[in-house]
Amino acid sequence: MGIEVLEEVHAPERLVQEVQRLEPDLLICDTVQPGDALLAALKALGQASPCPVLLFSEQDDEPAMAEALAAGVHAYVVKGYDAARLQALVRLARTRFAHEQALLARLVDVSARLEDRKVIDRAKGILMRARQVSDDDAFEILRTTSMQTNQRLGQVSQHIILSARAAEDVNRAGQLRMLSQRIVKLALFRGAGVTPARVQEALDESLARAESNLAFLLKSPGQAAFAELLAQVQTRWDKVKALLKGPMTGERALQLDVAAESLLDAAEQLTTRLEGSDPAPRLHVLNVAGRQRMLSQRFAKLAVLDVLDSADTAGARARLKSLIDIRTDIEKTLAYLEGIPLSNPQIRHQLEAAALCWKQLVEAAATPVPDMASKTRTALRARAPRQAEQRRLGQLAASSEALLEIFENLAGQYEHSMQMLMG
Repeated sequence: MGIEVLEEVHAPERLVQEVQRLEPDLLICDTVQPGDALLAALKALGQASPCPVLLFSEQDDEPAMAEALAAGVHAYVVKGYDAARLQALVRLARTRFAHEQALLARLVDVSARLEDRKVIDRAKGILMRARQVSDDDAFEILRTTSMQTNQRLGQVSQHIILSARAAEDVNRAGQLRMLSQRIVKLALFRGAGVTPARVQEALDESLARAESNLAFLLKSPGQAAFAELLAQVQTRWDKVKALLKGPMTGERALQLDVAAESLLDAAEQLTTRLEGSDPAPRLHVLNVAGRQRMLSQRFAKLAVLDVLDSADTAGARARLKSLIDIRTDIEKTLAYLEGIPLSNPQIRHQLEAAALCWKQLVEAAATPVPDMASKTRTALRARAPRQAEQRRLGQLAASSEALLEIFENLAGQYEHSMQMLMG
């Protein structure tokens, strides 16, 4: 009939392998009854290397036909092999196969368009929240970027979604660093009787925030790669939380600070790993900006301990050195952020506000300048009277919380900046 037979295959388990090797235009099956092994092989073939399938069978019951068609048969002929009809049946099988492939292609295209629409809508939502723009403006941003980068709207939108999620993961992990220090600071304020109602409210908010961030990170799509670090953070956070129950005695405050330092170390590792999961440098900027929050709270915590314990001890001198080191770190980072191109008017405004508020916190802490680091504790000052001590603690509470709010806004500006989202 003018048809070249490439090979006969008698074992169904070899069918897929042989079709992939020979790449025939058509597969003809001649069987008394299409058994389970053949049907399974045809299904596998349809997934791996689809081709037209013509099947001759002696079985004419409807269930057998339905199973064969579901397995990928395009022409099912019952007791009807006839050389004169073979060419017509071949054409039937190939025509139905072509029709089926066209329908599948249309289905894939429609599914892709629907998926793109969902992705585009999500990306628009991210841009609308981050940049405070309308739906139309967000779509115009996507369309312009699509044309400039020669990518489909869906590709651009997917990139924004992934960038936003990576940035949020880094930001939330970075918040855990800050919260480890803020919680100790607030616990010290509570123990010293500084604005009890406001301090307790801030402490409750910090606890809820830490729980929320941990829950978010544990549900993150990429959490499996950081499961061990997340488990460490969770364990150390549970210990910090347990130490906050009950009165804040001197011994308990020391235990809390040690536990918080352990939590800080784990959260720092997690944030660094999350940053490193994206090869683009933008997450580094977000990490550095977010770290200012932690440093501000660590500085305030040490300054509070400095007020409460003025004795000239090795621990006090170590705190003094840490205060100077943190001051240097914060000011260097502020200068770095002011000098990089990843900026906008809102970020510049927040940087200016941060510099001013940071100066107020330094004044409240009465920390020495770096060239005084070698002086002894006794040479700096004696313990202040109770009234002056409370006044300083109140100043530290107000200025450190104000600076934290600015640094929080600054990190949010970086997280939602166009450079962060669009790369």
